Amino acid sequence: MKRKIVYLASPYGFSQQQKTLLLPPIIQALETLGLEVWEPFARNNQIDFSQADWAYRVAQADLQDVKNCDGIFAVVNGTPPDEGVMVELGMAIALNKAIFLFRDDFRRCSDNEQYPLNLMLFAGLPEIGWENYYYTSVDEIQSQDKALCKWRSRM
Repeated sequence: MKRKIVYLASPYGFSQQQKTLLLPPIIQALETLGLEVWEPFARNNQIDFSQADWAYRVAQADLQDVKNCDGIFAVVNGTPPDEGVMVELGMAIALNKAIFLFRDDFRRCSDNEQYPLNLMLFAGLPEIGWENYYYTSVDEIQSQDKALCKWRSRM
């Protein structure tokens, strides 16, 4: 069975401490489910950052990865969440990719009472049962009762 590819959208690659401490447990939890994880900071190491067009090349590489993945696991911490993650998430929603949201940030960042974040972030999730696509801890990523485990098993 072909492993599903999940694009890990997160702001955790901009800081060495976050890259070292926060990314590995999330990547490991996703890989333990049998998913192939595309983490953009690691995948963009082949780009020469000394070149004048590096930023455009990074953006294009990330766009291609979002287009070519099966689903997106988006870290949506912060108030508001990282704008790059929001763009990647918007692209994934528009491309009809599977969407999974991760927020272990206890602060509310919402414009309504139903959702813990801006309502547009839930446009790619089912109206009923969206909570199954929303993760609040690293341990929860591997929960057999949540949508990610069920999705990875479907072809």
